[in-house]
Amino acid sequence: MATNTPSKVGLRKRAAHELWELIALTAYLYVAFAALIFYKRAILHGQGVEWMPWGLAIVKALLVAKFILIGRAFHIGERYRTKPLIWPTLYKSTIFLAVVFILTAVEESIVGLFHGRTMEESLSAIGGGTPEQLLAMLLLVFLIFLPYFAIGSLGEIMGERAILGLFFIERKDFRPINRS
Repeated sequence: MATNTPSKVGLRKRAAHELWELIALTAYLYVAFAALIFYKRAILHGQGVEWMPWGLAIVKALLVAKFILIGRAFHIGERYRTKPLIWPTLYKSTIFLAVVFILTAVEESIVGLFHGRTMEESLSAIGGGTPEQLLAMLLLVFLIFLPYFAIGSLGEIMGERAILGLFFIERKDFRPINRS
Protein backbone atom coordinates (compact mmCIF):
# COMPACT_ATOMS: atom_id res chain seq x y z
CA MET A 1 0.00 0.00 0.00
CA ALA A 2 1.46 3.32 -1.08
CA THR A 3 1.43 6.28 1.22
CA ASN A 4 1.57 9.91 0.23
CA THR A 5 4.73 11.52 1.50
CA PRO A 6 4.63 15.23 2.32
CA SER A 7 6.70 15.99 -0.78
CA LYS A 8 4.22 14.17 -3.05
CA VAL A 9 1.28 15.95 -1.42
CA GLY A 10 3.06 19.30 -1.77
CA LEU A 11 3.91 18.59 -5.40
CA ARG A 12 0.34 17.54 -6.15
CA LYS A 13 -1.03 20.66 -4.46
CA ARG A 14 1.41 22.91 -6.33
CA ALA A 15 0.57 21.24 -9.66
CA ALA A 16 -3.16 21.69 -9.01
CA HIS A 17 -2.59 25.37 -8.16
CA GLU A 18 -0.53 25.92 -11.32
CA LEU A 19 -3.17 24.17 -13.43
CA TRP A 20 -5.83 26.42 -11.91
CA GLU A 21 -3.67 29.49 -12.68
CA LEU A 22 -3.22 28.31 -16.28
CA ILE A 23 -6.97 27.79 -16.70
CA ALA A 24 -7.91 31.12 -15.10
CA LEU A 25 -5.29 33.12 -17.01
CA THR A 26 -6.19 31.39 -20.29
CA ALA A 27 -9.88 32.18 -19.71
CA TYR A 28 -9.10 35.85 -18.98
CA LEU A 29 -6.88 36.17 -22.04
CA TYR A 30 -9.38 34.29 -24.22
CA VAL A 31 -12.14 36.76 -23.38
CA ALA A 32 -9.83 39.69 -24.15
CA PHE A 33 -8.43 38.20 -27.37
CA ALA A 34 -11.85 37.03 -28.55
CA ALA A 35 -13.17 40.58 -28.06
CA LEU A 36 -10.30 41.93 -30.16
CA ILE A 37 -10.90 39.33 -32.88
CA PHE A 38 -14.62 40.16 -32.84
CA TYR A 39 -13.78 43.86 -33.22
CA LYS A 40 -11.35 43.14 -36.08
CA ARG A 41 -13.98 40.93 -37.72
CA ALA A 42 -16.57 43.71 -37.46
CA ILE A 43 -14.19 46.19 -39.10
CA LEU A 44 -13.25 43.76 -41.87
CA HIS A 45 -16.90 42.77 -42.39
CA GLY A 46 -17.70 46.45 -42.90
CA GLN A 47 -15.15 46.41 -45.72
CA GLY A 48 -16.63 43.27 -47.26
CA VAL A 49 -13.97 40.87 -45.94
CA GLU A 50 -15.17 37.70 -44.21
CA TRP A 51 -12.78 36.68 -41.43
CA MET A 52 -13.50 35.00 -38.11
CA PRO A 53 -10.81 32.71 -36.69
CA TRP A 54 -12.30 32.06 -33.22
CA GLY A 55 -9.88 29.18 -32.66
CA LEU A 56 -7.01 31.64 -32.90
CA ALA A 57 -8.14 33.39 -29.69
CA ILE A 58 -8.04 30.23 -27.56
CA VAL A 59 -4.71 29.07 -29.01
CA LYS A 60 -3.14 32.50 -28.47
CA ALA A 61 -4.63 32.75 -24.97
CA LEU A 62 -3.19 29.37 -24.02
CA LEU A 63 0.25 30.19 -25.48
CA VAL A 64 0.43 33.62 -23.83
CA ALA A 65 -0.73 32.15 -20.50
CA LYS A 66 1.95 29.47 -20.81
CA PHE A 67 4.59 32.13 -21.58
CA ILE A 68 3.52 34.20 -18.56
CA LEU A 69 3.61 31.21 -16.21
CA ILE A 70 7.04 30.19 -17.53
CA GLY A 71 8.26 33.75 -16.92
CA ARG A 72 6.85 33.69 -13.39
CA ALA A 73 8.54 30.34 -12.74
CA PHE A 74 11.84 32.06 -13.53
CA HIS A 75 10.88 34.92 -11.16
CA ILE A 76 10.73 37.47 -13.94
CA GLY A 77 9.14 40.75 -12.95
CA GLU A 78 9.71 40.57 -9.21
CA ARG A 79 11.38 43.95 -9.03
CA TYR A 80 9.71 46.83 -7.14
CA ARG A 81 7.79 44.48 -4.80
CA THR A 82 8.16 46.92 -1.91
CA LYS A 83 7.08 49.98 -3.91
CA PRO A 84 3.53 51.32 -4.31
CA LEU A 85 1.42 48.89 -6.38
CA ILE A 86 1.52 51.03 -9.52
CA TRP A 87 5.25 50.34 -9.98
CA PRO A 88 5.24 46.52 -9.84
CA THR A 89 2.06 46.55 -11.94
CA LEU A 90 3.61 48.70 -14.69
CA TYR A 91 6.91 46.84 -14.47
CA LYS A 92 5.34 43.36 -14.71
CA SER A 93 3.05 44.46 -17.54
CA THR A 94 6.04 45.81 -19.48
CA ILE A 95 8.42 42.93 -18.72
CA PHE A 96 5.85 40.26 -19.52
CA LEU A 97 4.88 42.10 -22.71
CA ALA A 98 8.54 41.82 -23.74
CA VAL A 99 8.71 38.15 -22.67
CA VAL A 100 5.54 37.28 -24.59
CA PHE A 101 6.73 39.21 -27.65
CA ILE A 102 10.14 37.50 -27.67
CA LEU A 103 8.70 34.01 -27.11
CA THR A 104 6.04 34.66 -29.76
CA ALA A 105 8.77 35.71 -32.21
CA VAL A 106 10.72 32.53 -31.45
CA GLU A 107 7.57 30.42 -31.79
CA GLU A 108 6.56 32.07 -35.09
CA SER A 109 10.08 31.60 -36.45
CA ILE A 110 10.07 27.87 -35.61
CA VAL A 111 6.56 27.37 -37.06
CA GLY A 112 7.62 29.32 -40.16
CA LEU A 113 10.62 27.05 -40.68
CA PHE A 114 8.32 24.02 -40.67
CA HIS A 115 6.14 25.71 -43.30
CA GLY A 116 9.06 26.72 -45.52
CA ARG A 117 8.94 30.44 -44.72
CA THR A 118 11.95 32.60 -44.03
CA MET A 119 12.43 34.07 -40.57
CA GLU A 120 11.67 37.53 -41.96
CA GLU A 121 8.37 36.31 -43.45
CA SER A 122 7.41 34.65 -40.17
CA LEU A 123 8.26 37.66 -38.03
CA SER A 124 6.54 40.14 -40.34
CA ALA A 125 3.20 38.43 -39.67
CA ILE A 126 3.33 39.21 -35.93
CA GLY A 127 0.79 41.84 -35.02
CA GLY A 128 -0.76 42.05 -38.47
CA GLY A 129 2.16 42.70 -40.76
CA THR A 130 2.80 46.44 -40.52
CA PRO A 131 4.77 48.36 -37.87
CA GLU A 132 1.61 50.35 -37.03
CA GLN A 133 -0.41 47.15 -36.47
CA LEU A 134 2.42 45.67 -34.39
CA LEU A 135 2.56 48.76 -32.19
CA ALA A 136 -1.24 48.74 -31.80
CA MET A 137 -1.19 45.05 -30.88
CA LEU A 138 1.57 45.60 -28.31
CA LEU A 139 -0.36 48.49 -26.76
CA LEU A 140 -3.55 46.43 -26.56
CA VAL A 141 -1.77 43.46 -24.97
CA PHE A 142 -0.11 45.84 -22.47
CA LEU A 143 -3.56 47.19 -21.57
CA ILE A 144 -4.85 43.61 -21.18
CA PHE A 145 -1.92 42.80 -18.88
CA LEU A 146 -2.40 45.86 -16.62
CA PRO A 147 -5.51 44.67 -14.72
CA TYR A 148 -4.18 41.11 -14.50
CA PHE A 149 -0.92 42.21 -12.89
CA ALA A 150 -2.63 44.89 -10.78
CA ILE A 151 -4.94 42.29 -9.22
CA GLY A 152 -1.97 39.92 -8.85
CA SER A 153 0.05 42.57 -7.03
CA LEU A 154 -2.90 43.32 -4.80
CA GLY A 155 -3.27 39.59 -4.14
CA GLU A 156 0.37 39.38 -3.02
CA ILE A 157 -0.42 41.92 -0.30
CA MET A 158 -3.96 40.93 0.71
CA GLY A 159 -3.79 37.25 -0.15
CA GLU A 160 -5.40 35.43 -3.07
CA ARG A 161 -8.37 34.26 -0.99
CA ALA A 162 -9.20 37.81 0.09
CA ILE A 163 -9.12 39.02 -3.53
CA LEU A 164 -11.31 36.12 -4.67
CA GLY A 165 -13.67 36.86 -1.79
CA LEU A 166 -13.95 40.51 -2.82
CA PHE A 167 -14.90 39.52 -6.36
CA PHE A 168 -16.99 36.40 -5.83
CA ILE A 169 -18.65 36.51 -2.41
CA GLU A 170 -21.76 38.52 -1.61
CA ARG A 171 -20.74 41.64 0.26
CA LYS A 172 -23.22 40.96 3.02
CA ASP A 173 -21.44 37.60 3.60
CA PHE A 174 -17.89 38.88 3.18
CA ARG A 175 -15.83 39.56 6.29
CA PRO A 176 -12.73 41.62 5.53
CA ILE A 177 -9.45 40.86 7.21
CA ASN A 178 -9.10 42.82 10.46
CA ARG A 179 -5.65 44.40 10.37
CA SER A 180 -5.84 46.29 13.68
